[in-house]
Amino acid sequence: ASGLHAEGDRYVAEAQGFMHALGATFGVILATEIGDKTFFIASILAAKASRLVTFVGSFGALVVMTVISVLIGQVFHQVPDSFTGGLPIDDYVAIASFVYFGAKSISDALGNEDAGAGMAEELDEAEQVLAEGDVLEKTRGKALRLAGEAFALTVAAEVGDRSQLATIALSAAQNPYLVCAGACFGHGLATGIAVVGGAFISKYTNERTVGLVGGVLFLVFAATTALGTF
Repeated sequence: ASGLHAEGDRYVAEAQGFMHALGATFGVILATEIGDKTFFIASILAAKASRLVTFVGSFGALVVMTVISVLIGQVFHQVPDSFTGGLPIDDYVAIASFVYFGAKSISDALGNEDAGAGMAEELDEAEQVLAEGDVLEKTRGKALRLAGEAFALTVAAEVGDRSQLATIALSAAQNPYLVCAGACFGHGLATGIAVVGGAFISKYTNERTVGLVGGVLFLVFAATTALGTF
């Protein structure tokens, strides 16, 4: 009986770990992607060109960037103990990243007097990127060209973005397959929202609330990762 009880506890712990890794990544990605530059690039292209083609190009780029980010996180995870002295450096990196992102998100949200200023700035930058490359004119009536431009612009905007850095940190501390799946689900939903009506939805999104929720999520994941490390 004790053996069955222990086996049951193990399955429960594994299920909780599964849901934590998947849910944490999904939540962080959704909180950091809504209203950022990649979101508005997809939104503008979808509104003035093809929703389906834009989604394929943008989401494809985010999937590729997610895989790359997960692999980078695994590099931290695979550092030999001989170099780290047995210390869980990957967990330390994840905890420090979550605390930084959480504190910064909350600080920015509380210090932002205009609740829509940040999103307006991201929208302006997205419009400028598309205008400078004359993207809409170049891709008019050319589905393959549009998908390629959406892919390339999304990759360029995603490099160094909070969602990419968060994915790297999560991959360093969590199951990489679950992190990859959670991130892809989050990116898929955010991109879907963007192409369906991102510009309209952003007008009715309280940026301060999004920032606070995202910041709290980061701090919660920092705490749960720390509890599992120390």
